[in-house]
Amino acid sequence: MHPDRHAAATNWFLFLVSSFIWGTTWLVIKFQLGVVAPQVSVAYRFGLASALLFAWCVLRRIPLRFDPETHLNLLVQGVFQFALNYVLVYLAEVHLTSGLVALVFGLMVLWNLTGARIFYGTPISPAVAVGAALGLVGVTLVLWPDLSHVRPGSGQGWGIALAVAGSLASSTGNLWSQRMYRRGAEVIPSTAWAMLYGAAAVALYCAVRGIRFTFDASPHYVASLAYLALFGSVFAFVAYLTLIRRIGAGPSGYSSVVIPVLAMATSTVFEGYQWSAAPLAGMALVLFGNVLMLRR
Repeated sequence: MHPDRHAAATNWFLFLVSSFIWGTTWLVIKFQLGVVAPQVSVAYRFGLASALLFAWCVLRRIPLRFDPETHLNLLVQGVFQFALNYVLVYLAEVHLTSGLVALVFGLMVLWNLTGARIFYGTPISPAVAVGAALGLVGVTLVLWPDLSHVRPGSGQGWGIALAVAGSLASSTGNLWSQRMYRRGAEVIPSTAWAMLYGAAAVALYCAVRGIRFTFDASPHYVASLAYLALFGSVFAFVAYLTLIRRIGAGPSGYSSVVIPVLAMATSTVFEGYQWSAAPLAGMALVLFGNVLMLRR
């Protein structure tokens, strides 16, 4: 296979793996809410995920040493991408449906493209801009029934604010990780450390605020935690951060436009979501925008 075609195929594979997995995690997060505080569940999730990545590095003899400056950068990445981001997402899902949170999180593609342009000088081609715009319009159409149910005073406005803040935190982590990868940091060991720092930051926050470290031994909580740690954190983030290293945070962030559509497909299967003309049109726009941008 021609090197350019091989690289493009690899990029598509990384994009699809992370998008497909994260498209299912929005629903799975709902099983984490209830007995255990959302913040504690985030600490459990990324503590377990970091342990799995460290174990992999040890088995594969992948070096885990970084200089102090890199560790400081990994701490920043961990706080934004694995701590603040996910605490805000879990809290937002207390007030909103998983689909609506996924929709609001689609704003991350705008933050990524804008941030990459401002901080790294990454050009935004007309195809990328049009593709992103079509994707956002499409997702809005897909999830319009959820948007129409937002009412003042119901907690939904607060949920949307939390989701927007989470998308900003995630984008900051994306852009920061691109900065590290430009300096040669390897994806798997750096992600292991960043997740450990993120989990530790959330655990420290819980200790300071007096949030109890309870655990729910029910099958649905344990199974959802295992899925979110192994697939939603280890596999998805390694694929996504590798994609950032290869093509940058701007184009990689387009997954946040595709993911909500996959989240709604999951909702169709497991929650009986009913499709109408507007969501179907939105799905077509998302797919067209996706191809338009990534074919570049």
